[in-house]
Amino acid sequence: MSARSGLRTLALLTACTVGALTIAGTAAHADSNTDEKVLLKGSTTASYFWDDASGRAGDTGLPASGKPMQKGLAASPSWPLMTEGYVIHDGKKLPFFVGDRGPGVPSNNGVMLDLDGKTFAELTGGTFNMDTLGVDGIGGQGHIKVDYVITKWGPGPGKKNYPVPFSTGAWSERDDNPAEPPAAAGAAVPRAREAGEWSDGTGAVVASAVAAVGGGVALASDRVRNLLKG
Repeated sequence: MSARSGLRTLALLTACTVGALTIAGTAAHADSNTDEKVLLKGSTTASYFWDDASGRAGDTGLPASGKPMQKGLAASPSWPLMTEGYVIHDGKKLPFFVGDRGPGVPSNNGVMLDLDGKTFAELTGGTFNMDTLGVDGIGGQGHIKVDYVITKWGPGPGKKNYPVPFSTGAWSERDDNPAEPPAAAGAAVPRAREAGEWSDGTGAVVASAVAAVGGGVALASDRVRNLLKG
């Protein structure tokens, strides 16, 4: 084999291994949920309601958005109407959209989301009672802690940031400066590590590929040197 052939071998080996690294990185990126835009995330206390204009159980009339009362329709004291997202409670994840305003006074005490009764029931393991508009089977529990994620802001007035009490009037003011979206998980490039140090499958692939680059280049370099000597 000529020295030129040895150099070609080195180039091919390096290119193939770098290609493997690129493919591994692309696969890891493809496995993440990149289609979902996370605009805001946080935690709050949530209550529940069911306003169907029947006048029962404190019903205040049809939702402010004009949408009929339904599962997934939530009330917010400050987010724009038609804002979309999901909540998580005890490992259960359910979607919602902001179709009404509220809670009112409770939002002064940190209750920043009013879920519909059916969503509240599913999150807590209870049963929504259409006769009483209450949730049965949860011992009268009316508030839960939830994590929320906003994936789309509504087009109208309202605060596009962490919720604030209804009394602030933020729900009536147009917000042209929404919150900065949180950094995507895994966006930072990890530092170089030794093979075997990674704790997950993707890391192991990358570490192995890095080791292959080092070993392959060193091996090819030795072969080139030997060829040149010969």
